[in-house]
Amino acid sequence: MSDATRWLSATELAEAYRTGALTPETVAAELLDAIADVDPPINAFCLVDRDRTMAEARESTVRFAAGTPVGPLDGVPISIKDLLLTAGWPTLRGSLMIEPDQMVWDTDAPAVARLREAGAVMLGKVTTPEFGWKGVTDSPRTGVTRNPWDTTRTSGGSSGGSAAALAAGLGPLSVGTDGGGSIRIPAAYCGVVGFKPTLGRVPMYPPSPFAPVAHVGPMTRTVSDCAALLDVLSGFDARDWSALPPPSTPMAAVVDEVRDLSDLRVGYSADLGFGSNDPGVQANTDRVASVLEQLGATVEKVDLGWDDPAWAYHVIWFAGADVVVRGLGPHAAERVDPLLIEALERHRDLSAADVVGATALRMEMGTQMSLLHEEFDVLLTPSMPTVAFGAGRTVPDGSASPDWTSWTPYTYPFNLTGQPAISVPSGFADGLPTGAQFVGARHHDATVLRVAAAYEAAAGFTMLGDRP
Repeated sequence: MSDATRWLSATELAEAYRTGALTPETVAAELLDAIADVDPPINAFCLVDRDRTMAEARESTVRFAAGTPVGPLDGVPISIKDLLLTAGWPTLRGSLMIEPDQMVWDTDAPAVARLREAGAVMLGKVTTPEFGWKGVTDSPRTGVTRNPWDTTRTSGGSSGGSAAALAAGLGPLSVGTDGGGSIRIPAAYCGVVGFKPTLGRVPMYPPSPFAPVAHVGPMTRTVSDCAALLDVLSGFDARDWSALPPPSTPMAAVVDEVRDLSDLRVGYSADLGFGSNDPGVQANTDRVASVLEQLGATVEKVDLGWDDPAWAYHVIWFAGADVVVRGLGPHAAERVDPLLIEALERHRDLSAADVVGATALRMEMGTQMSLLHEEFDVLLTPSMPTVAFGAGRTVPDGSASPDWTSWTPYTYPFNLTGQPAISVPSGFADGLPTGAQFVGARHHDATVLRVAAAYEAAAGFTMLGDRP
């Protein structure tokens, strides 16, 4: 396996397996070696089980030799964020409060169960901040996860382990979660693709304490891989009563369509009315708008008339976080991330009226976006207003607040509305990746992926050609 092979997409690996040019067993072994060699200064993986991974890869190799692969992701390596239950492996959620030997780890989350059925090879579990509570990835249990482009910088979070693994060439696929930007923040900072589907598109179990805003979604290095992975993750699971039915048209087919966007209308908001961008981020996002116009799309600047909805998001998010910490017992504050405890103290005085008010604002924002999408198929924004800042910090210098929402203005609003939103690489600023975000109407995940794939093909920027 050459270095070039290590960077193959999932689609390319599947084709190589089919032709016999590569085997799942060979690829898994080389990636495990790469994790051992490359990952220590990055710290993306918190669990690697070589024997189990190789056993899964051997089973896949046998299926390909017999001409009986079980699906398009058979034999393709994938990592799993350590918030998602994975049978046979502990799910420690970045916390010292969970003891791996005191629980039976015999349950797969829906996303993991669908991946097993599809024959994917589990490379290991990847890092998260404790309980996924913030927009960077460090925790009492696993320490700091760093950005492969510059290990003095953060990978973002809370799916920072997923993004860092992808950016470092340690597998083509990962599964992340997104309760306020946790897929899109690290995707932007690490220069990969991260998709938060419509709320309920990917089933979730056990129910998240952040359920009103919590999503599971694919993280990849290409949009086509993102679509293929979403097709698998969207499979039915009766344990999630709120899950949407699987889409009738495979997403992988959508991204293979003609790249002409002349039938699409794009609304462009550079700041949602309350953000502020670094010059490099602004220039790169303007360039994305120009590429869309070159593809035939009508692009028009829009003003949503929004004030920052962070207060409403905080009501929902920190109420959920408080439930989590209270459930750990009276001495949790002694072992839980101290910054989480400080944040809960800032947001502890919540009332039923606050919850009702936050819910009302969510509904108002959702209605506004539904009306916007009667005129525009997608909304374009930056994914993040800055490039990655220093590793080991929760907020950058000059942040207006100690809350991580103070530097992520373009992500959490669309958790409040439950819309599909994808971050795709948009270029570099100060030598670090930037991302652009496409937001679609609820249930129009296919439109978001189509625009992202067309942009990616035209811009020619993916982690396959540009890598740390």
